[in-house]
Amino acid sequence: MARIRYKDWKPGLAALATVKQANAICAELSAQGYDLTLRQLFYQFVSRDLISNSQREYKRLGSVVDDARLAGLLDWDYIVDRTRNLAHNSHWDDPSSIMEGAARSFMLDRWADQPTRVEVWVEKEALAGVVKRAADNYDCAWFSCRGYTSSSEMHVAGTRLGKYIQGGQDVVILHLDDPSGIDMTRDIEDRLRKFIYTDYAQANTSELEKEYGDTAYQFGTIGSAIEDWLHFDQPGRTVHGRGGLEVHRIALNMDQIEEYDPPPNPAKFTDSRAENYVAEYGDQSWELDALNPATLDALITERIEQYIDLDRYNELVEAEDEHTQLLRKAADRWEEVVEFLEREDDAS
Repeated sequence: MARIRYKDWKPGLAALATVKQANAICAELSAQGYDLTLRQLFYQFVSRDLISNSQREYKRLGSVVDDARLAGLLDWDYIVDRTRNLAHNSHWDDPSSIMEGAARSFMLDRWADQPTRVEVWVEKEALAGVVKRAADNYDCAWFSCRGYTSSSEMHVAGTRLGKYIQGGQDVVILHLDDPSGIDMTRDIEDRLRKFIYTDYAQANTSELEKEYGDTAYQFGTIGSAIEDWLHFDQPGRTVHGRGGLEVHRIALNMDQIEEYDPPPNPAKFTDSRAENYVAEYGDQSWELDALNPATLDALITERIEQYIDLDRYNELVEAEDEHTQLLRKAADRWEEVVEFLEREDDAS
């Protein structure tokens, strides 16, 4: 824990009370393994009726938190900024240290033998820490969309997921977003299907023409023949033994808003789709950040567990452990490995 005093600060009673409350909230969630963004901390204050849900209170909390951290009254590790991070290459002290690093990070693809492959997509980079923790527990890939995903990244995803599908796996995307971004779930599924199905059609022209005729579909569109070719014949498989694609919005949905009662915000009317949203749901909106991190973690974990074959998963974990032990032995006996290699060089 890091509490370092960088400046003198003489807070009033109200500010001191806020610091005390922030420490209590952050310590509680840190004990569960979570750090918080400032936005998440703000919603924790709001949900506990400590402050009102307003931009003015958000700015005030941010100012108090900043002063408290600089004054050594609030731990620096409690609050994180997940949108700005330094990128750099990895470095090692010597070859044995990289062997030890390889042992710590070595993993097999635990989803390679699963009937269904799951990915978790979240709209907000700020929630990446929560999503990563839940996804990493089951070696599940995750992705931060940051709003409507670019065509470049969606094409990359379509290529990746298309390979899984052609290999016989079903693909399930678990999507998390604010209710005001409900159209993003539709957009993800529509564009992924377009890339995946069209790529498949172009790679299997003769096969499709043989079954449906050369006028059954057009490249660049999702024709009825392609849909028929890839549609589900039974749960888990398509007619021709290939996998299928499903996109499930798992949060934040209206039934969850009723259950967890997160604090609302006025709906944002800058988006062209706001009129449809307001017509269906009213002039309030809610944010994923307002949910307790443990609640989000549980929602993601529960849905991942619905699709995983634990027997197959655990077999790969056991094999992974055996490989890891071998790497650790090589790291621990690195000098012997070097001597052996030098003898081999001398002998040759």
